[in-house]
Amino acid sequence: MSLFFEDALMLLRDGGVRFIVVGGTAVILHGVPRTTADLDLVVDLEPANLRLLVSAMTRLGYRPRAPVEPEELCDPERRREWIDDKGMLAFTFHLPGHPLADIDVLIDSPVSFAELASRAEQIDAGGLMLRIASVEDLIRMKLVAGRDQDLADVDALRRLLGDRS
Repeated sequence: MSLFFEDALMLLRDGGVRFIVVGGTAVILHGVPRTTADLDLVVDLEPANLRLLVSAMTRLGYRPRAPVEPEELCDPERRREWIDDKGMLAFTFHLPGHPLADIDVLIDSPVSFAELASRAEQIDAGGLMLRIASVEDLIRMKLVAGRDQDLADVDALRRLLGDRS
């Protein structure tokens, strides 16, 4: 896991942000050998939680990739506009000067934060305790995304489930 991601995850966790690690990073943390260039998170979309997230990202030097103010993420009506008008699925925070340190916050997840949280697994990622999406939830999310890498992840995750039984 990238040092940038470790710092961000630690600050989010210690700052009380409610989040679940999903995407390629969660696949890797479940034990599938692959790489990823970003960190995907599903967060509790309550405004107070999003304010904590925005504050942490700003303190780390992250900025929205889109030409908007980071606080706009906290506005449910604004998020709905982005989803409906722009087809936005994730709000990307980028760290200027570090192209492989993007953090994507899913704003239109096929599995809600509450569902993910109820089935999330707690893992030790090199001394950093994190909540990651269950294998089953990752499979659901990746089937919806449907890109080649997502479908390859589904195959690997299904093999992982078979190995666990």
